[in-house]
Amino acid sequence: MSQPLTTRPTVAGISIFPFRQPPPLCTFLFVIVLFVATFYTLHHPNTTPHLLSRNSHNALILRRLFLSSASNATISSYLRALTRLPHLAGTKPSLDTLHYVLHHFQSLGLDTHVAEYEALLSYPAHISVTARFSNKTTVEFDLNEPVVYDASGGDDSSSSPVVKPYHAYSPSGSAQGSVVFVNHGEERDYRALESIGVSVRNCVVLARKGDSLGRGAIVKIAETKGALGVLIYAENDGGGSGGIERGTVMRGIGDPVSPGWPGVVGGEKLSLEDDRVTRRFPKIPSLPLSLHNAEIILASLDGARAPVEWRNSGRVGSGQRVGPGRTVVNMTYQGEMKMKKIQNVLATIRGSEEPDRYVILGNHRDAWTYGAVDPNSGTSALLDISRRFALLLKSGWRPRRTILLCSWDAEEFGMIGSTEWVEENVLNLGASAVAYLNVDCAVQGSGFFASATPQLDGLLLDVLKLVQDPDDVGLTVEETFKSQNNFIQRLSRVDSDFSGFLHHAGIPSIDMYYGADYPVYHTAFDSYDWMIRNADPMFHRHVAMAGIWGLIGIILADEPVIPFDYISYAEQLQAHRDTLSKLLEGKVSVNPLSMAIQEFSYVAEKAKDEAKKLKEQAYSKNDVAAAAKRRELNDRMMLAERGFLDSEGIKGKEWFKHLVYGPAAEPDSKLGFFPGIADAIAMNASEGMIEHEMWRVARAIQRASKALKGGFT
Repeated sequence: MSQPLTTRPTVAGISIFPFRQPPPLCTFLFVIVLFVATFYTLHHPNTTPHLLSRNSHNALILRRLFLSSASNATISSYLRALTRLPHLAGTKPSLDTLHYVLHHFQSLGLDTHVAEYEALLSYPAHISVTARFSNKTTVEFDLNEPVVYDASGGDDSSSSPVVKPYHAYSPSGSAQGSVVFVNHGEERDYRALESIGVSVRNCVVLARKGDSLGRGAIVKIAETKGALGVLIYAENDGGGSGGIERGTVMRGIGDPVSPGWPGVVGGEKLSLEDDRVTRRFPKIPSLPLSLHNAEIILASLDGARAPVEWRNSGRVGSGQRVGPGRTVVNMTYQGEMKMKKIQNVLATIRGSEEPDRYVILGNHRDAWTYGAVDPNSGTSALLDISRRFALLLKSGWRPRRTILLCSWDAEEFGMIGSTEWVEENVLNLGASAVAYLNVDCAVQGSGFFASATPQLDGLLLDVLKLVQDPDDVGLTVEETFKSQNNFIQRLSRVDSDFSGFLHHAGIPSIDMYYGADYPVYHTAFDSYDWMIRNADPMFHRHVAMAGIWGLIGIILADEPVIPFDYISYAEQLQAHRDTLSKLLEGKVSVNPLSMAIQEFSYVAEKAKDEAKKLKEQAYSKNDVAAAAKRRELNDRMMLAERGFLDSEGIKGKEWFKHLVYGPAAEPDSKLGFFPGIADAIAMNASEGMIEHEMWRVARAIQRASKALKGGFT
């Protein structure tokens, strides 16, 4: 087993937190090595020092340099600065965070620019919820959260108030009706209500947010059932502090008035009455509700008892009634749609040998409130990675391939900043992007979690072996990851900035974070104070995440042969085929998939053998032929993921092109892969339609095989 490379945090070379220390002799030798590299660079600015010339030994030294330059205190200072005020996209405090990130990159001497777009954003003007109970009592609910104090003890709410809890892109309007509790608001929940004779038509529904449906899907289903309005509450309410979860209910991602093309300043914008815009928004109003207020309504309901399958799940007990009855709610939302400028910040570290190949690290910086977890724990890690990359650059390092560090805007409204950038650069990305590495909420709590396209599995696990676990100094992250029975998940969901890169442009992607979830999600309690009291008091987990994220970037940018393993992808496709076969129970043959996967497996084996031979020759001097072969293989491995794209996209969600990992259009879809097939099954489509979708996936796998193999038929 590989020994972990220490992530001992330092400030001016002095350890500030109790990480495992390396032997004194190793520390002394490391300092000497760093001194020599820096001295050489200063006196030979136009020459790469021999110490950091490209060979496996110096690659190891480089990784040690990167990990050992971590600083808990520095990351903490970044997070504190970013979270002093709420910074919702399109507001002045959001511009302050833009300038902070921009200045940071520029102060490091990085080539930095801003990509600006115009987008339609949604803000609240007035919200109210009033309930009338069976005893004729009327209560107007307080829809504000308690005052939040920052870590310094100052009340920031007067100078820059936290935005009221609301659902972005909810239509303005009022709804009044009897309340019906619909559990998680899934199709199966409505079927359960129908079985006990309960209809939601002309009612206001109350739903508790679960894991399977987003807010937009909850509202969309309620709309189809004839509901007048929707109230959604989360059972995590800021740890009992009365937090209310904000969020968007827009369908799809990206700027709604420039669907499918970049919303550049002065570019084409659709009118708000255009069908391509209006179908992105719900037709009925919705609002978030605190757990406390939701429980008041739930306790007042009469009517039928909750279906058995809902009981003892969360806070739904055996005595819970679902309505409708004498409890009536009057809810009002008045919102404003505004065109706003949004800004992405991009810093470029130009590659020395393959400057036209890009490894992209991205995180968004806009937040519903203070955003200490979501997203600025990730922003702080990105800033620290850039600081450490700058130190490596001063020591003579230049990556083989270009590295892009990206700070996205307006993610919370629907991944708008990253989506507009992908749409503007989609052709160049398709030709030049090696991988996209996403970290949104770097630290939510304990435990490492990751999702990735399968060719990146091996690289991710190898990097985890090199980083010390932040919660157990005797173990690596890889060891704790396995001991907790965690596994690398896939990226069919649409909840962060990787979506445009993978689902639309076909770029191999990773998304990583510490902690499965956290109670202050999208509430006013997501603050620096909550972070240091709960999620990461000593910033050890931030250091670990920055180490993992940055190392993956360095390896992808520096390795002569891109470390993609398509055998892992083939094995995952086989597992998906087996799961699908069991679900279909022989009603539709999976032979088209089987044949395509068999071919893909064969090509993947050949590519692995080729990569092994070329890697052995990687550091041979002046071997022009070997370099050309590596370049050609790297291109094939880079482009193979694009093969899974289909120009027609997923039916009902045509912007999403990836037929292996993409979002299903149907909420009842049972599979986390093959979205077109999953949708056809969920819709009870004909066997012919299911077979057609299967052939589409098979053809996509064949395209990926041909890309990986190269040449022409």
